[in-house]
Amino acid sequence: MMNQFSRTELLIGKTSVEKLHNKRVAIFGIGGVGGYVCEALVRSGVGHFDLIDNDDVSLTNINRQIIATHSTVGRDKVEVMKERMLDINPEVDVTIHKCFFLPDNADTFDFKEYDYVVDAVDTVTAKLALIMKCKESNTPIISSMGTGNKMDPSRFRIADINETTMCPLAKVMRKELKKRGVDSLKVVFSDEKPLEPSTDVDEVEEPSDGRRAVPGSSSFCPPVAGLIIASEVVKDLI
Repeated sequence: MMNQFSRTELLIGKTSVEKLHNKRVAIFGIGGVGGYVCEALVRSGVGHFDLIDNDDVSLTNINRQIIATHSTVGRDKVEVMKERMLDINPEVDVTIHKCFFLPDNADTFDFKEYDYVVDAVDTVTAKLALIMKCKESNTPIISSMGTGNKMDPSRFRIADINETTMCPLAKVMRKELKKRGVDSLKVVFSDEKPLEPSTDVDEVEEPSDGRRAVPGSSSFCPPVAGLIIASEVVKDLI
């Protein structure tokens, strides 16, 4: 019988589609990268999700985030994303957590419940805590490196953290993970040299997540990174 996943079944088979329906994926950070991870995974048939983010949709999100429109500005990102996912698949199970993931609240999440974790948060502190919790529970994780100040979406690819180049965030992460005894991590990164943000800008919002400055961002680089991550998650889950 024809259903909304029939075209996916043609590619991966009915057994794999059923397998995805039973998987639980946690996406930490529902922004330019994480939003497109949610979009692609729910359209792929993943059946259970946890969404973690404390931000509201802002005006400057509209240039790159799939949930950001003038009608959603000011609303909780996790709420808007959940509504969209349920509209795509009314049977999907979505649990939302209106918070930033931090070392202080890391123990409130049971990582053994997750079949896969997507790290789409921005700060080094949160990324490190997230990665360490996944390592402790043997939960697969894929981590997004920097997508800001990039303009060439063709330069994004999957790699081990030790194979990354030209990414300031990845450089810091490599150093900090080595201190913690972590010598391998699957990431998505770009080997494009970051551009210098223009100073000829009217106004942008203050960082809400501890970053020193807001990077420039395009409508295509964060989504491409998110879709690459989603494809890797699907491949690993089936």
